[in-house]
Amino acid sequence: MAIFLILAPYGAFTFLMLVTSAAVSVFTASAICLATVAVDVARGRSVKVLAAGSAIVFAAIGLYLALIDPAFGPLGVKLSVDIGIFVISLGSMLLRRPFTLQYALESVPAETAAMPGFLTANYVITSAWTAAALLMAAANLVLLYVPGLPLWSSLAVAFAARNSAIYFTKWYPEYRQIKYGTPARALPDAR
Repeated sequence: MAIFLILAPYGAFTFLMLVTSAAVSVFTASAICLATVAVDVARGRSVKVLAAGSAIVFAAIGLYLALIDPAFGPLGVKLSVDIGIFVISLGSMLLRRPFTLQYALESVPAETAAMPGFLTANYVITSAWTAAALLMAAANLVLLYVPGLPLWSSLAVAFAARNSAIYFTKWYPEYRQIKYGTPARALPDAR
């Protein structure tokens, strides 16, 4: 259930892009990100880099649409969102705090978090999400420059990339436990 809440802003954005304007889509996604931040704060948890960063990305794109270029196309908006998420994910690793680490530290016992390989596992899982964001951005970039391709091709790549990252997030800690005897959960259980 927790992974659903983590991904809710992106799911809402994707769905709303199909049925309403880009500005409504990004501002709604930003509001959902801020709501997840508020829930974390209310529960005494840390403010997540992914949620706060995504709120800023969505709001910045929305402000750009509202104030500078209301005719900015849907593909440009999707590409901007994917690049923003890629930057957040890659940036978290470059700053030596992979974004999955915050979720992991709140969902495993302290003994597990102190085990060797726990941080490495979070880097690996964050890398999977970074690669997924890069694939989604690439699919939107291809659609932008090859307009004859059907929209569903980009949606299929996004669906496959996101679901592969979800599956990997669930599978990798189990794999590490079998191979190394090291439990390393990065995001809350995706079941």
